[in-house]
Amino acid sequence: MDLTWEYGQICKGLAGHCAGSGHRPSSRAPFRLQKMGSRLCIVTLAGLAAAARHSASAAAPPESVRDPLTIVRDASWNEMHHGGAPRFYRYRFTEQDPKGSDVKLVIETNEGSVSRLVEKGGAPLTETDNAAEMDRLKNLLANPQIQLQRYRKERQNDGREDELVRMLPDAFLYTDEGMVQGPNGSCYRLSFKPNPDFVPPDREGEVFHGMVGELWVDESQLRIVKIDAHLVSDVNFGWGVLGRLYRGGSILEENADVGDQDAHHWESTSLQLHLTGKILMIKSVDFSTSQTSTDFRPVASDITYQQAIHMLLEGPAPATATAVYN
Repeated sequence: MDLTWEYGQICKGLAGHCAGSGHRPSSRAPFRLQKMGSRLCIVTLAGLAAAARHSASAAAPPESVRDPLTIVRDASWNEMHHGGAPRFYRYRFTEQDPKGSDVKLVIETNEGSVSRLVEKGGAPLTETDNAAEMDRLKNLLANPQIQLQRYRKERQNDGREDELVRMLPDAFLYTDEGMVQGPNGSCYRLSFKPNPDFVPPDREGEVFHGMVGELWVDESQLRIVKIDAHLVSDVNFGWGVLGRLYRGGSILEENADVGDQDAHHWESTSLQLHLTGKILMIKSVDFSTSQTSTDFRPVASDITYQQAIHMLLEGPAPATATAVYN
């Protein structure tokens, strides 16, 4: 097993999508968190009970009834069970890490997302790099099994994130901090700290024991708008043998409804991840990245990954991509 990859997935799963992938599973919500499966199912009885609770919450009970735990439970449910027909978007994905910044144009499909690199190191691609990128897309177009493998990995990551979202109501103790204005309207602002009675079912969940922060939930749609978490203590995985995350790290993810009033669609719009630690107590690791997703535009709901690749191949040259998408 590649422990570096496994450790990276734990860190990335905390934030709702794969840091640095530029890919977001179709029609998901924040943390995918739509995002944290698919993802971060419920057996029949539990599902029926949660569905009944959610239906009741849709009636907008009085403020006094909206206790913090109920808000988080409803938001967690909505993140994993957002309904409606699948909706897919194209958008601009920018990632900044210690090595520089890259920009990709991404298109979601029911067969997974595809992307085209248009900027590298903060500058348009050179002719050589652009030719290599075009060849990569053509190879992907000619070999469906490659896309299938990528899609399966997306779904696995979604499952990890959904599991983390599912744990949110039980992992923390929440306090009502009042209302704040979010990107789509009024939000519940909740502070959280570790629940000492929470027993994580897996390694990913162990990180919650060292986290404090804030959770914002959209009042009208009960969707997660922001998670601002900080590690206040070291977190060990496998009793410290497999790895450790050091205190002082932080995760900030912001989500917004990028659809319209008739077809809501939540996506992760910003992620800032700063985590450091060790693997096997030997290898130091640094997960530091800043990602933004902008310029969301809907595409056909029946779009195939091949059609998406043709759109990317026929799209603007890298040097003009920024102007076209602004």
